Amino acid sequence: AAALPLLLLLLPAGCPVRAQNDTEPIVLEGKCLVVCDSSPSADGAITSSLGISVRSGSAKVAFSATRSTNHEPSEMSNRTMTIYFDQVLVNIGNHFDLTSSIFVAPRKGIYSFSFHVVKVYNRQTIQVSLMQNGYPVISAFAGDQDVTREAASNGVLLLMEREDKVHLKLERGNLMGGWKYSTFSGFLVFPL
Repeated sequence: AAALPLLLLLLPAGCPVRAQNDTEPIVLEGKCLVVCDSSPSADGAITSSLGISVRSGSAKVAFSATRSTNHEPSEMSNRTMTIYFDQVLVNIGNHFDLTSSIFVAPRKGIYSFSFHVVKVYNRQTIQVSLMQNGYPVISAFAGDQDVTREAASNGVLLLMEREDKVHLKLERGNLMGGWKYSTFSGFLVFPL
């Protein structure tokens, strides 16, 4: 495909423009603007021949979900022990699927994830794992015998490939419902 010029500036009528040749910066009233030949890439970025990558607004990725009901394995209709969330607070890019409660990476990059869950009853232990492509990456537990509403939290940075999947798995115990005690959030730190 032919290279398309990238111009991110609208010029008012009569604005003075100076350039010596095609590779030198354009000077607009004392301010410098470099215009490079570029072509769009598959992931929504525009990459120039100099290796400069400019991301569009659609390349932003972030989600945050909450759970408002108790989560007890005996109530689950599947055997995966996936922790399902019932409300999305933020879903920029729509890469978190509320129905499956799975995040799918839209592109290769470094992603940040965090979760916070609260156990239901005292005298029990909960353990939650963050799963990447079906394998546990990090876990958190809460097991104080004398605390009714103890929380388990953890966070991690992950290198993810395009189409990698992340979800939370309840390894044991029951999660507290009520007023959105359990949360799961993530965002793209930077693409690679």
